Amino acid sequence: MENHFDKRLDPTLLVDGAKSVISLSYNYFPKEHQVADSYKISKYAYGQDYHHVIKDKLRELLQSINDEIGEVSGRCFVDSAPVLERAWATRAGLGWNGKHSLLIQKQQGSFFFLAELILDLELDYDHPFTTDHCGSCTKCIDACPTDAILPNNTVDGSKCISYLTIELRDAIPTSFTDKTADWMFGCDICQDVCPWNRFSKPHAEPLFSPNHELLQMLSQTGRN
Repeated sequence: MENHFDKRLDPTLLVDGAKSVISLSYNYFPKEHQVADSYKISKYAYGQDYHHVIKDKLRELLQSINDEIGEVSGRCFVDSAPVLERAWATRAGLGWNGKHSLLIQKQQGSFFFLAELILDLELDYDHPFTTDHCGSCTKCIDACPTDAILPNNTVDGSKCISYLTIELRDAIPTSFTDKTADWMFGCDICQDVCPWNRFSKPHAEPLFSPNHELLQMLSQTGRN
């Protein structure tokens, strides 16, 4: 997060003459889930690479804006550039940051991607989301097997199972050997226990549909 910090704070360093950030969310909650006793992967990875899927849609939206009102300069961002996605989403009124640090929406939960269009076009702006609806709930904190969720709505990345199974270039430290709970790519524990995700509805994106062989993949425990 320290890399290109100036660009995270100033969108004009990413798009010349930038005047607006359009923040969008895109549901990825699946209709089908992995079988019990499976080696687990995060639900966001069930289908095709979301970076490509969503960026193509953003390009279509940007083209539609140009077709409708004339030439507008802008760039599309999907978790691949120095953009403070949750901060912009909160300022755009999309939701609030839960204790697990993810953005939550009342009617959708947290199983969605965030993306942005930064444009040199001035718009009528939405109001920031200022209310935290997590209250005294600590289900995500209590459920995290590695104690990665901190009291201040942040996550200790060095303890997070998603970091350990995706970003970490070395072997997972032995202190976490019995705490990864068969997660082999990412982790959804904090989202699975969140009460707001009872409102999650299956997505309608064919490119996010899972391979059935993936859903049926059993762990060694499941085979025994």
